[in-house]
Formats: sequence, C-alpha cells, structure tokens
Amino acid sequence: MYQQILFPTDGSDGADAALDHAVDMAEQYDATLHVLFVAEDDFGLPGVVEKEHEGVERTEMVGGDELAQEREAASKTGMTSKPHDVRGAVAEHGQQIVDSIAEDIDSVSVETAVLSGDPYDRILDYADESGADAIVMGTHGRTGIDRYLLGSVTEKVVRTADVPVLTVRMPET
Repeated sequence: MYQQILFPTDGSDGADAALDHAVDMAEQYDATLHVLFVAEDDFGLPGVVEKEHEGVERTEMVGGDELAQEREAASKTGMTSKPHDVRGAVAEHGQQIVDSIAEDIDSVSVETAVLSGDPYDRILDYADESGADAIVMGTHGRTGIDRYLLGSVTEKVVRTADVPVLTVRMPET
C-alpha cells in the first residue's frame, strides 16, 4: 500500500515525536523512508542538496549558475555574501539532522534531502516528485492565538496534500 513515505523534519522535538511512527510505517510496508529538511529562507533562490543512502548517490543543485559562480569567486577571494553564508549554515545544519536520522535507521531504505524555500511548498513539491504515498509529520501542539499568528506548516500540508498525512503531536512535558 505504501512504498514511499515522506518524513519532513525541522529537527524539533515535535518532529522527533513523529519519527518512530514514520519508521514503523516504513518497516510495516517495506517502504523507502524519505527524510526531508527544508531550510526556510527569504533569499528567493531555491536549492537542493540530496543524498541517497542505499547506493550513496549524491546530487547537488543550489541556486543554479549564479550561486556556482559566487562559490568559485568565494574560493578565490575568501569572501561570500551574507545571505548565502546563512543559507549554507542552515543547509549544513539540516544535512546533519537528516544524516543523523539516516545513520540511526538500518531497518529500511532511507533517502535524505535538504531543500531551501518555503517549507509548505517544498514539502508538497518533494512529496509529488518522490512519489510519496504518505507523509508523516510532527506538530508543535500550538493552540489559540499562537497557532493563528504563527501558522502551521503541518496544518497546511494536511489540508492540501494529495496523499494521506499522519500527524503526531509532540508529547507534553
């Protein structure tokens, strides 16, 4: 029934609460688990750093030719612009998160990806592109005005995804 399961994570406790459910579901259906981190930015340059752990295939595309030229110039001068430095740090942090999760899971095939952009849009795009049959996401458990003012990526995904979305609420401490 499920062959591709998407687990978007931001490294938070809320996301961690959903990880066991995502792994259990992948084990039950012998599915591939896609672990996704989306680095939200305001720089308007979408990017992707993707890594497949079964067979270790790696593809990089971050911002196209413009960013590649800037990286080359930075390697010669040692200087970069701040937005790309910030994005690089966030993407690196995201890569550490997804790599750590992938290293801890040996019971199913795991693919990881780190994307930049609007989390809601990128999660739905990745779900479509990867052929995800289900999405497993954590919630932060916000209520009332906090939920209204801050919005909820999970809530938007639940309302608009074309596949089933399992949400797991962060346990109260």
